[in-house]
Amino acid sequence: MWTTQTSAVSRATPEAVWNLWQTSNWTKWDPALEWVRLDGAFQAGTRGELKPKGGPKTKFTVLRVDPNRGFADRSHLPLTHLDFTHEVVPLENGTVKITHTVTFSGPLAFLFSRIIGKGIKAGLPDALQKLAALAEGGAA
Repeated sequence: MWTTQTSAVSRATPEAVWNLWQTSNWTKWDPALEWVRLDGAFQAGTRGELKPKGGPKTKFTVLRVDPNRGFADRSHLPLTHLDFTHEVVPLENGTVKITHTVTFSGPLAFLFSRIIGKGIKAGLPDALQKLAALAEGGAA
């Protein structure tokens, strides 16, 4: 297994972050994505497909949806699960902490973490900062 995690603190509301987490908005804050398509409602069990820049189309499944708190999705790679967990937690000072966690698991996790994990880890802080800034500005 391989895991990386990044967090950012923002003056945004959980609702503003949640609006940007809707799949139609992923390309607004994640520059690594060309497009995202969801085949149904944004709820657990719904499948979709996304296209990373410079990479092949990848199918994913929404695993968990907790409105205004977080969600998780799993991309399907050969003999490997690529899980993304997204959480927003209100802090006492009126800000929120946004955390994205990425985990590779399965027999080929070691291979995919080396091939694409480094790029994901390198891009995660920028994507999270962009998400936080857009949410503070009320963009959706």
